[in-house]
Formats: sequence, structure tokens, C-alpha cells
Amino acid sequence: MIRLAKYLKPYAGMILLSIVLLFAQANFDLALPDYLSDIVNVGIQQGGVENAVPAAVRGSQMDKLLLFASAEEEAAVLADYTLVDEASPDYAGALEEYPALEGEAVYLLNDIDEGEIERLNPVMGKMLLIVSGIEAMIADPSAAPEMGLDMGGDFDFDPSMIPPGMDLFDLLGQMPAAMREQITAAAGESFASLEEAMIVQAATSAVKAEYDALGMDPNKLQTGYMLRVGGWMLLLTLLAGICTISVGYLSAKTAAGAARDIRRDLFRQVESFSSAEFNSFSTASLITRSTNDITQIQMVTMIMVRMVFYAPILGVGGVIRALGKGGSMWWLIAVAVLVLIGLILIVMSIAIPRFKIIQSLIDRINLVSRENLSGMLVIRAFNMQDFEEERFDKANIDLTATSLFINRLMVIMMPFMMLIMNGLMIGIIWAGAQQVAEANMQVGDMMAFIQYAMQIVMSFLMLTMLFIFLPRASVSGERIADVLETELSIRDPKEPKQFSDSSRGLIEFRDVSFR
Repeated sequence: MIRLAKYLKPYAGMILLSIVLLFAQANFDLALPDYLSDIVNVGIQQGGVENAVPAAVRGSQMDKLLLFASAEEEAAVLADYTLVDEASPDYAGALEEYPALEGEAVYLLNDIDEGEIERLNPVMGKMLLIVSGIEAMIADPSAAPEMGLDMGGDFDFDPSMIPPGMDLFDLLGQMPAAMREQITAAAGESFASLEEAMIVQAATSAVKAEYDALGMDPNKLQTGYMLRVGGWMLLLTLLAGICTISVGYLSAKTAAGAARDIRRDLFRQVESFSSAEFNSFSTASLITRSTNDITQIQMVTMIMVRMVFYAPILGVGGVIRALGKGGSMWWLIAVAVLVLIGLILIVMSIAIPRFKIIQSLIDRINLVSRENLSGMLVIRAFNMQDFEEERFDKANIDLTATSLFINRLMVIMMPFMMLIMNGLMIGIIWAGAQQVAEANMQVGDMMAFIQYAMQIVMSFLMLTMLFIFLPRASVSGERIADVLETELSIRDPKEPKQFSDSSRGLIEFRDVSFR
């Protein structure tokens, strides 16, 4: 194959464009599991609430939240929110979106970037969890230990002992700041084992409760998020489909053009052969090399353009993204990949020698067929039909037996690979369920990890398909290159001498006898 690489140079532009399209397609495909994770985590579990930073907070609720913020955190939060009341210029527009603004002032989130939201997420998340936990504890004091909000130590108290008419948050507000910080630290210990993503997910229920209190429609928020993310998924799928079609066209055009050029040069070379070269290559072999072998080259060129670049991009990208979703389960993918590589190596070590044999068997059956057709009258004259039938039958059976052996060998790969894929999926679900139960992973992340694992395995399946065709095409490429690189024993002179128009041709026989 390497000896024929020069035939791809005229199509270098198409190949480069195919690589760019394949890179884009791989990134589109790799982005889809992330969106699936968002739909499950945010759209379904969190009701469309993307983070722990509410778009709006009632003034009374913000006062409760800031009780559990340090001076720096309080300054950061108030800097990102604007208090809106009846005197504010945008009061009318805000009232339509937040009906609770009619009864009290509301803090509206400023137009801040994603980086600032990421910085506020853990701060607002912890404050929301502490406030919602205390509110639940007031409603049901027995639920405090279950929620992990038992303040313990010096702060053990019974909410029923609070004086009538006094709110617990008013009481906390009257405490010294140092004491509130101790309460915050004690209550925050229950969140220490949680990752930031889990804190945000837990706080979204408090955000949804705040949106309900503001008079917002939670169903509208969830539906809008699902439609937006689903629309992005459909768009990426459409773009990936366009890339696939474009690469298919470019790969077919490249392969067909290279095969045409090889077939043209091969035919010209054979036309220049003398008897000496025909003694090295039989006519049947030259026919096979001009037809079947070039077809193998064309097929593998198309597959290489479509898969040899796409599969590594998909595999490497899938590994990187999968580790980001569930780094603790990397060993499952590693085991599956190692088993796949071992299976491929075993199958290829057995199949490659057979591929070399099968081309010579095709030469043999072409030779027998050609001799039978060209010598049909002689065969009939000497009544050798039965003998020639046995010759053809033997060549046919040898080719059939070798082809069946290779096909049986290749057929067992797909069931084994499906077994590996399904075993990997079961392993991920088993390990991921434990991570979800321990609040170390979200359900959507586990589903995305499964998708990435399948993409990684699929990339190896694509390479496997290439390995199925590549050995046979490699043998065909060597056979074609042998013909193209054959030195001709008789060459026409580059500058032949010209005879004058008055010259006449004359043939003489001297000292020649005929017998």
C-alpha cells in the first residue's frame, strides 16, 4: 500500500478537507452525551434550574441567606444582585415576571458571565441548603439529624422553646457574627463530603422553592430548558449527518479516482511488456491484478479516509470526556480496550497469512478458467472435459475453503465485541450506581459515561473493520506495485531515428533454411 501512496497526492486537498470534516463530526458526536447528561441532571432532576445562583431572590429570603455568609461572601453576592422595588425604573417589567414583587422588594441577578456564576455557585449553594434545612427543621424538629443539619455542640436547642412570635432567623440575626460563623461552620460540615456539582444539585430544590414563592411558573422553566438543550442536540446531529455525507462523497471520489489512475498506469505498463515480462507474470495473474486487486485498493482507500482519522479522534476524545464524567471508573474502559486489542491481534495474526494465499488462489482459478475457454476446441478434440472439470473443481474448492475459513474467523469477532460492550455497560451501571448512591456522581453523568464508553468501543470496532480489509488490500497493493515497478527488457528509444521519405524497406534472407 505504501508503494502506491503517490496515487493519493492529486487528492490531498480532498483528504485534508475530509479530515477537517471528520474532526468536526467527532466533536459533534462527543458533545451529544454532555447534552444528554444536562437533560437528565438539569432538565429532569433539577427542573430546568441550571445552577445554585437564583435569577431572583425575595428581599426577606436574601436577608436569611446573608446570615450565613462571611463579609467577603456577602459583598460578592450583593455586588452581583440589584434590589428592585416600587421606586425602581424597571419595576413594571420585573413585576410581570416576578408577581411577588408587588408585596416586597426582590433582588435580581445582574448580567454576569459564566465565570462569576461558577464562583458564586458553591457560596449560594451552601447558604441555600443551610436556610432550607433550618426551615425544614423548624417545621419538623425530628428531621434535623436525618438532614445532616444537627448543629450539635453548643448549639443544641429545641425550636419549640423559641418565644412565641419570634422567628428563628430573627434570633440568629441578633447573635454576634462570630457565633453565626460557628453555626455556619458546624452546619457546613455536612456538605464537606459532597462535590461542588452535588451541592449545586441539592440546592436547586431550594432555588425552585424560591421561584415558586416569586410566582414564577416552574413548568415553563423546565420546558424551556428541555426544548433549548434538545434543539442543540438536534442541530448537532444534523451537522454531524452533513459531515458524514460530505466525507462519504469525498472518500468515494478519492478512492475511485486513485483506482482509475492505478488501473490506467497498470494497463499501459502491461501493454509495454515483452515475452520476458510475461514469463514472470501469467496472463491470469495480470487479469486479477487489473480487476480484483485494484478493487481491494479502492475499497480500503475509501474506508481509510472515512475511519482511520475519525476513529482515533472519537476514541481519544471519548477517553478525555469520560474521565471528566467519572474518573473513578476509568479501569472499566481500560479492561474493555485491552480485551478488544487482544482479540484483534489474535484474529489478525491468523487471518493475514490466509489473505496472502487467497489472492494466489484467485490467480489460479482465473488461469484455469482462461485456459478452458481459450482451448475449448482442443479439449473437446482430445475428450478431456472430465479432466478439466476436475482441475477447475479443485481450484474452486481451494478458494472456497480458504474464503470460508477467513469469513468464519471474522464472523466470531462481532459477537465477542458485543459481549465486551454489554459487559462494559453492566460494569459501568454497577459501579456508577454505587457512586450515585454515595452522592459522588449524578445520574446524568453516569449515562454520559456509558455513552462515551460505547463511543470508545465503537472507535475500536471501526479500526477492526479497517484491519479486516487492510491485510488483503496490502497484499493486493504489493502485487500491483510489483507489476508497475517491473523494469522493461525492451524499451523504445526516446529519440528514434527518422528515415527519409525516399527510403524503401527491403528484407533479405541470407544463409537461411526452412524445415
